[in-house]
Amino acid sequence: MSFSLRRSLSVLVLAVALFTLPPTAHAAQKIKIASVSWTGVTIKTELAVSLLKSIGYDAENVVLSVPIAYAAMSTGDVDAFLGNWMPSMANVADKFFDNGTVIKYSPNMPGAKYTLAVPTSCAKAGLKDFNDIARFGDKLDWKIYGIEPGNDGNQIIQSMIDADMFGLGKFKLVQSSEVAMLSQVQSYAAQGKWIVFLGWSPHSMNERIDMTYLTGSTEETFGPDDGSATVWTNLRRGFAEDNPNVAKLFKNMVFPVPMMNQIMTAIKEDKSLNFRTAGLKWLKQNPATWEGWLDGVTTADGKPATPVFKAYLESR
Repeated sequence: MSFSLRRSLSVLVLAVALFTLPPTAHAAQKIKIASVSWTGVTIKTELAVSLLKSIGYDAENVVLSVPIAYAAMSTGDVDAFLGNWMPSMANVADKFFDNGTVIKYSPNMPGAKYTLAVPTSCAKAGLKDFNDIARFGDKLDWKIYGIEPGNDGNQIIQSMIDADMFGLGKFKLVQSSEVAMLSQVQSYAAQGKWIVFLGWSPHSMNERIDMTYLTGSTEETFGPDDGSATVWTNLRRGFAEDNPNVAKLFKNMVFPVPMMNQIMTAIKEDKSLNFRTAGLKWLKQNPATWEGWLDGVTTADGKPATPVFKAYLESR
């Protein structure tokens, strides 16, 4: 399922609005954190926004595509991004790191994974490696399923197809939303049908789908270690100098993979929870995590942040 015209126009209008903001002093402005429509990045961003608001800052989650998020950070119209998956996102992000307009800053989630996957039934039938995909082209209907247009994973898949890497030249990339893609994967897996798709961890898909990650990724694709990844927090140039207290908080905010899997699973199992409420519920049950995040951090007016956020959590 492709994005609707309405959503595409909304993203375009938002991008135009971002790029036409006046270049005034950022320290006095709202802290804008870019996110993309991926579950994990949204959870992290909503937690950061909630925490910042609770200690006196004006913060906002700005939903953009990956390329627009980097363009917005490079112009100073967005301050931070908590979803820089590396090395897969290098083809989008490296040019901004290299020219100094976006700072890579700090890792927030080691031990992640981002690569192609299949239902385990396909793996058991012989589709275990990138080099196996083309052998089963007919069963796969010569399609590989990605997520939203502009996503770095989609770009990697398309480059593999364009270069006929692993014999994939006849394949077509099917772009979709995360939700629609995973719904199709679940349906195919339940029916024993064949499908290759973009998978990642942490994500509740790892609990909901009997899936297997493919081996065989290379430096030119999802990385040489079978798609192992580290997720980074990126900042616009000058943000840490303009906002040292918030930058300290961002550096402290590390999201272990088990934490993220538990929050995502809770959202799927309890429909009353959204990204923010599920994340805050987890933090309330695991105070050591948020206490570490607030180590050395103050409120916007310079007071200790820990008792303020603790009172905020207790009121939820």
